[in-house]
Amino acid sequence: MTEEIFIGPTAVLQLQELLQNRAFQKVVVLVDENTHRHCYPLLKKHLPPGHHLVQIKSGEENKNLATCEHVWRELTEQGLDRWALVVNLGGGVLTDLGGFCASLYKRGIRFVNVPTTLLAQVDASVGGKTGIDFMGFKNHIGVFQEPLAVLVNPAFLQTLEVRQLKSGYAEMVKHWLIMDGDMFRQQRHIGMFTEDWTDLIQHSIAIKSKVVTADPQENGLRKILNFGHTIGHAIESYFLEKPGQELLHGEAIAAGMVCEAYLSVQKGLLSSDELEQIETFMASIYEKAKIQASDLPAISALCLHDKKNSGATINCTLLETIGRAVYDKPITISEVENALRYYQNL
Repeated sequence: MTEEIFIGPTAVLQLQELLQNRAFQKVVVLVDENTHRHCYPLLKKHLPPGHHLVQIKSGEENKNLATCEHVWRELTEQGLDRWALVVNLGGGVLTDLGGFCASLYKRGIRFVNVPTTLLAQVDASVGGKTGIDFMGFKNHIGVFQEPLAVLVNPAFLQTLEVRQLKSGYAEMVKHWLIMDGDMFRQQRHIGMFTEDWTDLIQHSIAIKSKVVTADPQENGLRKILNFGHTIGHAIESYFLEKPGQELLHGEAIAAGMVCEAYLSVQKGLLSSDELEQIETFMASIYEKAKIQASDLPAISALCLHDKKNSGATINCTLLETIGRAVYDKPITISEVENALRYYQNL
């Protein structure tokens, strides 16, 4: 990974240095209604006086082409050329979409991510994946493009509801399950809440950075970061079309990790005891997703559109043991349904 990542209370100070060292023609700050209200005032003093603000609506349901058109129209009306900078101030939806818009505008302009949610700080803003949802499929359209820098200030987390913190925490748990079993075993006895997230964020980013540096284009090893996401994305996409029943990304991924840990046992990889450890830890933090028997076929079918698939084969990342993942393990629609049924009956 080549982008610079700064973590801590002084991280946003790096923005001034980036702007001083590069002659950007214009600076645009992308926000949603929440980050405009709660986070922009903290960042404003580090921005040049002539910067322009572009606001989009928050929520996964707005991570689409229509929102991109709104952003591109604003950039065009502001007369941005290829020597402009976009600063993405927000959670995973905003950094995904903002990075995507910047990567395509005039064939690509530079952008900086200032993630304001735990999910964005440990996952979405790091690693160079950008994208939007399309036709009901999660992150269906996107490109790999690394930001110029990622500025992670844990102070932004003070603006979050507990539900949002839990959503980001799911990605941290995933990092432990795929690469640091000792950390998982330690943290499951401590629980989620902490007064200072800095060390946990640094640890999680270090894991993701190690994987992404080894495989930036997701040709092999980087696929382990998708643990919980084959079924989790299907669950998230399905409920996105159910007004009032939408799940946050991490909530769906938590369910997906239990399902895929179950499949790991069924494939003779993970032990039943380790599955129980994962289940009990998830149950101590997350409410169970309300999946009905009638939902199972439709959710399972969505897995056929997963980006890791090869033809009609669903390729899944599974666990050999807590702390070690294996990728490109073929699973069937029937096995997905069984895993969802297992989760439903817990």
